[in-house]
Amino acid sequence: MTSKRILRRAVADRDIADAVIHYRDEAGEKTAVDFAEALRGAFAHIVRYPASGSPRYAHSLDLPGLRTWPLKRFPYLVFYMERDDHIDVWRVLHQERDIPKWMGEG
Repeated sequence: MTSKRILRRAVADRDIADAVIHYRDEAGEKTAVDFAEALRGAFAHIVRYPASGSPRYAHSLDLPGLRTWPLKRFPYLVFYMERDDHIDVWRVLHQERDIPKWMGEG
């Protein structure tokens, strides 16, 4: 099985940058690095097993194919869709956000 590459939308990159800055400012550099490592781990899992993410928000947001995968040790979800040749990362959001509202932004 060949892994697909991750392509992040600009809004997902902003989500990630905001989270890293938050963790760095509130908890220190090590926590920010740990968050980045958890994100890399989530991406590694998604490229190998894209169908394993939850389709919960696909149904509630009426976005067929949308899946989520949680980060280990951090309350964030990666929102993505599997495409023929890549994984399309839409957002990386804190689980306590108003997900429908935040998914519509960007």
